[in-house]
Amino acid sequence: MILTVTLNAALDITYRVPRLHPHTTNRVTEVSERPGGKGLNVARVLAALGHRTVATGFAGGGTGTALRALLAETGVTDALVPVGGTTRRTVAVVDAAGGDTTQLNEPGPTVSPAEWDTFLGAYRELLGEAQAVALCGSLPPGVPVDVYARLTRAARSAGVPVLLDTSGEPLRRGLAARPDLAKPNADELAALTGSTEPLRAARDARRRGAHAVAASLGPAGMLAVTADGTWQATPPRRIAGNPTGAGDSAVAGLLSGLVEGLPWPDRLTRAVALSAATVRAPAAGEFDTATYEELLARVVVTSDHSAAGPDR
Repeated sequence: MILTVTLNAALDITYRVPRLHPHTTNRVTEVSERPGGKGLNVARVLAALGHRTVATGFAGGGTGTALRALLAETGVTDALVPVGGTTRRTVAVVDAAGGDTTQLNEPGPTVSPAEWDTFLGAYRELLGEAQAVALCGSLPPGVPVDVYARLTRAARSAGVPVLLDTSGEPLRRGLAARPDLAKPNADELAALTGSTEPLRAARDARRRGAHAVAASLGPAGMLAVTADGTWQATPPRRIAGNPTGAGDSAVAGLLSGLVEGLPWPDRLTRAVALSAATVRAPAAGEFDTATYEELLARVVVTSDHSAAGPDR
């Protein structure tokens, strides 16, 4: 079983408009709703790949009820912990003419100390069955900023590999707990390290504690810095569409590859193919199967085994 953690789950709402015109009324041609938040997107892609997946985190209020009803249709096992507050919504407005997406993200419900303690108990119990865990996304109000460091240490104590996908201070503190893999994007790496050069920044992030760092580079693919060397996977062409959730699909590719024992080049190939195929899908947490299968054979992976240096 693969466990995903989404502390700030969301009901993802996608609006499609022929062309987005700011400062005036826009008529929506299509609306879709999906269970969202980074970890839930990861879980849905993992389930679509055939992995038994359990999702935990928080859900509450009418939005949380709607989210859980939709999650029940995905094949993901629901282990979300109820909270008194209302689960947030995220709204993506997709401009069909330009292909751009405007994202509006609510902050999420405040989590009480008692609700946090309930979650911790559930998380430790779920670790007993997990082959790997993904800790994903932003933190809702009321959750301590070092939460991912705590959850990483708990997983490592249970012998469960950890993938960390967050940003800002939670990422900085989480790295110090030595996750098996961190998956920031280029902007998150730059904010963490002060370097806009991806390879230098990824090496810096790895020195801060992660055993390996896989950095999303957007249309340029993905860079991985590990104990055994450095790889970069590049898609054969730029894929047009909605990029929302592409990074989450990359996480699913990396995590599934870890559980299956794939070598790094194959993990990166899967991650980049899934990420690009998600850009072609209607909403986050989904991927276009034809695009995915095509790109699996066409992603280019290059390596430099001298770049990373020995593990710590």
